Amino acid sequence: MKKVKRQLVLNKGRERFIFRYETGCEDELLDALIEQAKHRSTNFDWFDAAVLSFKLTQSLIGQADELLGESTDKQMHAN
Repeated sequence: MKKVKRQLVLNKGRERFIFRYETGCEDELLDALIEQAKHRSTNFDWFDAAVLSFKLTQSLIGQADELLGESTDKQMHAN
């Protein structure tokens, strides 16, 4: 399966946090969000990490729904 490059973006005031990742590497992205939230040198905090984690989860649910829809369509056309 081809890995697709994706990104999550958080605009916070004048700052923009962009996290790029490939499909299948979501666990690494979550680790990166945690590491970023730990650093006090940026304005990225635990709430921001939670918001992006939620966005990631919603994205994964949407992708799963698409795959299930495609699978259902293929089964209907095969019968």
